[in-house]
Amino acid sequence: MIQVSNTAKNKIAQLMSESGYDVNKHFVRVGVKSGGCSGLSYELDFDKDKKDEDKLFEDAPVRIVVDKKSFLYLIGTTLDFSGGLNGKGFVFNNPNANRTCGCGESFSL
Repeated sequence: MIQVSNTAKNKIAQLMSESGYDVNKHFVRVGVKSGGCSGLSYELDFDKDKKDEDKLFEDAPVRIVVDKKSFLYLIGTTLDFSGGLNGKGFVFNNPNANRTCGCGESFSL
């Protein structure tokens, strides 16, 4: 399961609306790909389509889709948003990560 903090929910709803997506109808696509200074990096995008092999998580009102491969790396992750002067933007709090880079955008298991 992937959870979304209230701060991240508010930011996602705002960004989806600004980008022409409906938070109640469309999805946030979360994934993992090879790369980054720690070996794996996170992907985050909006999507209007759910593929058959996607896992769907709902943390009202946000609907998250994750491909099967990425799901293995993201089980138990919480998506948060950090704003302010030194804010990083979206932050993945991944309990499966053994090591993360300084910017928090990549990890290894």
